[in-house]
Amino acid sequence: MLGAYGMFLVSGLAVGALYALGGVGLVILNRATGVLNFAYGAIGAVGAMTAWQVLEWHLPEPLAWAAAMGVSLALSLGFGLLVAPQLAHREPVIKAVATLGFALCLLGLMNLVWMVTSRKLGLFSDSLGLSIIGVRINGTRLIALAGGVIATLAMGIYLSRTRTGLLMRALADSRDVAAILGVPVRRVEAIAWGISGVLAGFTGLLFGGLVRLDPAVLTFLVIPVIATTIIGRLKSIPVTFVAGLLIGVTESMLTLVKPLAPFRVAAPFVIATLALMWLQRGRRLTFAGED
Repeated sequence: MLGAYGMFLVSGLAVGALYALGGVGLVILNRATGVLNFAYGAIGAVGAMTAWQVLEWHLPEPLAWAAAMGVSLALSLGFGLLVAPQLAHREPVIKAVATLGFALCLLGLMNLVWMVTSRKLGLFSDSLGLSIIGVRINGTRLIALAGGVIATLAMGIYLSRTRTGLLMRALADSRDVAAILGVPVRRVEAIAWGISGVLAGFTGLLFGGLVRLDPAVLTFLVIPVIATTIIGRLKSIPVTFVAGLLIGVTESMLTLVKPLAPFRVAAPFVIATLALMWLQRGRRLTFAGED
């Protein structure tokens, strides 16, 4: 029984780390551009499907990893440079809906290029791993955990210790004021879209190896990822990381509770709602324009 619990715990930590990694990508982008990118999952899904295609052509696996992140980078940058600037002064909900439309376009394109069928994305790390307290942890899960931790630390340092990170924070406060002060708005926003795209490609690739290589499944994994950013209030990278781990572990462990197993997909929403209620405790409800 201990082995079963340990297996589900490790699996939850790995998936949770990827939720967290996705959340970090969304927080970085939102803090610099004010965009909540609903296309994040679809961008990562295209990267994962591209990697699968490269492997199907019997090309070296490092090329598949590079292709996944390169394609995701190109898609994210393309939207960020061509579409996002046209919506820079629109309401946040319009920006979010635009990314949702982009996600649906990418999902339709994937279904056109890769017909829906059962596929498996086999990575070199699947055959590697180690045993801890009788629990076997394969290399893909270890990469997911390590990637989540490293990305969280690196992006936290990047935002707080580098000039570009400082400029991103200035943009988050006021795009117009930052432009008046001489901040290269388009360049800084392009960097944010680029970082988000690379993280999306990496996340999608590992999700494809750990969960299921299906365009629709990978596209809508953005939903629990967004739940992590809600708990982090679209600002805190450390809180977003912890929220991702919590959601991943809760989803995984609920699988062992038969009455609750069918409802485990609701875990991100329940946890996000409870977290928001806790964060808002003792505060008075106000409305726009109310002093």
